[in-house]
This record gives sequence, structure tokens and C-alpha cells, in this order.
Amino acid sequence: MTEKEKVIIQSGMKLFAQKGFSSTSVQEIATESNISKGAFYLHFKSKDDLLLSILEYIFDTIESSRFVFENQDLSPREKFIKQITAFFRTFIGHKEFMIMLSKEQAIPRNEEIKKLFFKKRFESHLLHRKGLVSIYGQKIEPFSIDLALILEGLFQTYVGLLMLEPAEFEIEKLSHFLMKRMDSIVKDISSEDPFITEEKMGNIIKNSKHCFEPANVNNIVQKMRNEIDQIENREALEISLDVLEEEINKQSPRLPVIKGMLSNFKGIAALEPFNKEMADFYGFEL
Repeated sequence: MTEKEKVIIQSGMKLFAQKGFSSTSVQEIATESNISKGAFYLHFKSKDDLLLSILEYIFDTIESSRFVFENQDLSPREKFIKQITAFFRTFIGHKEFMIMLSKEQAIPRNEEIKKLFFKKRFESHLLHRKGLVSIYGQKIEPFSIDLALILEGLFQTYVGLLMLEPAEFEIEKLSHFLMKRMDSIVKDISSEDPFITEEKMGNIIKNSKHCFEPANVNNIVQKMRNEIDQIENREALEISLDVLEEEINKQSPRLPVIKGMLSNFKGIAALEPFNKEMADFYGFEL
């Protein structure tokens, strides 16, 4: 990231927080950044692209604030508490922007933003699991997914309150409080069977691709369409591809329909690589 891009990102955050995303123009962002509107487009393709970069910047800030404690001479519990505290403080530092983000209905939830949120949430989940196992030992490994999800649920609740009135909270005291609640949960959980197993989580992640990466499969469809355009007597293939495209863009794509349509392209050498790519994406073999 260049210094100029950082200035634009900080200006965008400031204006989006003050005026809202939809009500802020590129010209206003350029003026706040002390550049021309044309110069803005040298760094960002659009206002949506700037929003994505702002979110990446905030997530990077969160990760950096956690990493500060990674190599310090701390017990696993002390390190984890300090990392939780840093997480809360980073959110408070961007309070106005985060409130705008949660309130404004017009924010474009494009595929890149969806993918970024999913990726960062999953990365945080893995860090929480690792931290909890380091504190409570390998005996809680089978329950680490459930414990991390419970802790993340508590995070969300208290983050909401912190956004309303951060002055009312002692952040590090809150982090200690949450870990004491986890102590109680860990003490009782060993008498239960894990609710979310590694296998279940793997299936959830695999199936989530259909929600968070439709752009990828649409790209495959377009490549298939380009190849089909070169084939004689292609009418039946075009119909199958139309049905396939309609299905993958549904909120809950039906895998049997996708598999059935792909089977209509078997034996066509030019389409085989795309058939395999699509089947791999949805996790089945043709």
C-alpha cells in the first residue's frame, strides 16, 4: 500500500463514518485526500473498491495488534487475554465506521467483500481454537470448535455494547471476565459429546463455497460458453449450459441438477477441463 493510498483510505473511512457510504461521493473523498478525482481512479477502480480496501486495512490492523503479543514471554492465557483486548480496542478505534457499516442498507455486498468477511472470520476462528487449546490443553481439542464459537458469540454481543458506549467498559477487565466464563464452560463440557465435529465443520466450509464464491463458477460457465460457440450443432449444449447457469445462481443450488447438466458435456474434449473444475468446486466426481 502506498502512502497516497493510505491517505485515501483514511479519508474514505472518515467520510463514510460521517456521511454514510451511499451519501459520500468520489469527489468528496478526493477533496478530503487533497487529490483530483482523476487521481483517485489511479488508485481505486470505484468507491466499492475503496470500501474493500478499507475493510482489508481494518482487518490487517486487527491482525497486527494481535501479533504484537505472539512472541512475548507470556503464558498462553495472558497472551490470549491481551489479544482479545487488542481486538476490542481495534474495533473501538474504528467505532463510527463500524456503526455505519452495520446500519447502512445500501452498502454493496459484492462477492469480493463477502469472500473477505468469510475468510477473515474463518482465520479468526482458527486462532481462537488454537488459543483455547493452548490454555486448556489437548483434552479440549474435540470441543475446540464449539468453544471457539461460544466465545465468538460472546464477542459479538459485547462488541455491540462497546459500539454504543465504550467509556462504560474497562476493556482488559472485560477480557478477563470472558475468560472466566470460558473456564466454567470448559469445566462442564467434557461430560458432553462435541456438537460441531471436524467432519461437520468441513462440510459447512465446503458447502459455503456455493454462497461466497458464485463469481468463480460463473467465470467457468462463461469459458464453457465461449467454447460451445465454436461447436457445430450446439443447441442442446447451450440449453444445458443455460440450465446450469440458472441453477448455480440460485440461493441453494441443487447438486443433482448441476451434476446432471455437467454430464451432458462429457466426451467433449474442449469442455472437459471446465467440467472437472466445476465438479471439484462442488465436491463431486462425474
